[in-house]
Amino acid sequence: MMIKPATDDLGVVLRRDLVATGVHDNAIARLVRVGTLVRLRHGVYADARRWAAASKVDRHRMLSRGVMRLYDDDVALSHVSAALAYGAPDHGLPLDEVHLTELSRAGERVQAKVRHHRGSCREDEVVLRDGHKITAPARTALDTAALVERDAAVCVLDWFYQQKLTDPEELRRELRTRSVWSDHLDLTLKLGYARVGSESVGESLARLAFLDAGLPEPVLQHEVRDDRGWLIGRVDFAWPEQRLIVEFDGREKYHSMRRDGESIEEMVLREKTREDRLREATGWTVIRITWADLHHPGRLLARLTRYLAPVA
Repeated sequence: MMIKPATDDLGVVLRRDLVATGVHDNAIARLVRVGTLVRLRHGVYADARRWAAASKVDRHRMLSRGVMRLYDDDVALSHVSAALAYGAPDHGLPLDEVHLTELSRAGERVQAKVRHHRGSCREDEVVLRDGHKITAPARTALDTAALVERDAAVCVLDWFYQQKLTDPEELRRELRTRSVWSDHLDLTLKLGYARVGSESVGESLARLAFLDAGLPEPVLQHEVRDDRGWLIGRVDFAWPEQRLIVEFDGREKYHSMRRDGESIEEMVLREKTREDRLREATGWTVIRITWADLHHPGRLLARLTRYLAPVA
C-alpha cells in the first residue's frame, strides 16, 4: 500500500490525510506494525525510513510540523520549537516536546508531547512561516532563553544576532515590555552575556569560559592588519593590548571556510599560511583551541593566564 503521496516534504502524514486517501485505521495500524509508518503522537505519523535517518533536531521538526497541521490559527509555534524552525543551534535545548503559545490565552498544560504556553502576543510578535503561525525572532529568542540554562541561552541569543534576525536593542526593548513576567530578571542576566560576533556554539561557549574564569573580555572578530594597514585576517578572539589571538577550531568553521572546489588539505594549508603571517607580520601570539579544550577548561585557562591577568 503506497503512502508516499500523502506525506509532506518532511515525511510527515496525518491520520486524517491517510483516511482521506482510503487508508483507514486498521490499515494504518498494519503499516505501523510492519515498519512502514512510525506513530509520533495521536493523529501524527511519519515515514519510518525518514524517521530512522533523522537527527534529534530533524525529528523535533517533524513532530512540530505534524502538531501545527493539527491545530487551528489560535496557536503559534514558539520557544524551542520556533528557534529550531528558524535554524538555531540545539546545544542544551530540550527536544522531547513541541512548544506552542496559546493565542486564545488557554491554560498552560502538557499533552501528547506538546507543551502549551499561555501568554499574550502582540500582533508584531507572531509571523507566518510555511503557512503556520510562529513567534517572531525576537520573541522566540527570549522565550527560548527563558527555558534553558545560561550557556544554552547565550548560544541561542548569539545565533539570532549572528543571523541578523534580531539585535541587542530590539531584545532590550522586547524585554522591557515583559518586565512584570517572572522570568524578567533571569533573562536580563542571560541577555547581558550575549554578544554580536560569536559565529558558532563553540565560540559562544569559549567566551563564557573566559568570562567565568575572570579573564578580560576579548574583542570578537577582530581585524588584524600589518604595519602598512593591509588586512591579514579576521580572528575569533583578540586581546589587542596583550597581542594575543585565540582561534576556535570547530567542524562548522572548517566547512564554512572552504572555498568552492577547495579540498580540506588545501584549506588547512591556506589557514596555516594565514596564521604564520599573523605571527610574523605582527608579533601576535596565536593559540588554537578545540572542543576538547572546552571539556577541560582548567588546562585551557592555564594556557591563557600566561598571557592574560585575571580581572580583579
